[in-house]
Amino acid sequence: MRGHLHEARITVLDPGRMTDRERLGKAIRDLHGVDSSHLRSEPVHETFQGETVWEGVVEVFALTGHPTAQLAYAWAHETNGGGRRYVAVLGVPPINSAQDAVKAAVMAHIEKQQKHRGGT
Repeated sequence: MRGHLHEARITVLDPGRMTDRERLGKAIRDLHGVDSSHLRSEPVHETFQGETVWEGVVEVFALTGHPTAQLAYAWAHETNGGGRRYVAVLGVPPINSAQDAVKAAVMAHIEKQQKHRGGT
């Protein structure tokens, strides 16, 4: 799963000129090297150990010219430092839905935190 999860920080000089969907499309292009077109928006509520760990809307994009994926799932979220992070996950097995994409991102984030804390 980890090989298909990518996050980007995008600096937008004039944020009023680019919509969130356009920023997500740019993240897909920058991270995966392909163009995309927006298909739909899907609400996702992800829990871990009974607690809500992420709730929001995932944008689903059709990819043009990617060798293995036809879809990408993308969203943005605020960082602890006040920035904005853009996440783009390719729709390749085992990622078959927006829910799967969020779950993979949450698990990758938890694993990263555990490594930084010295956990296993």
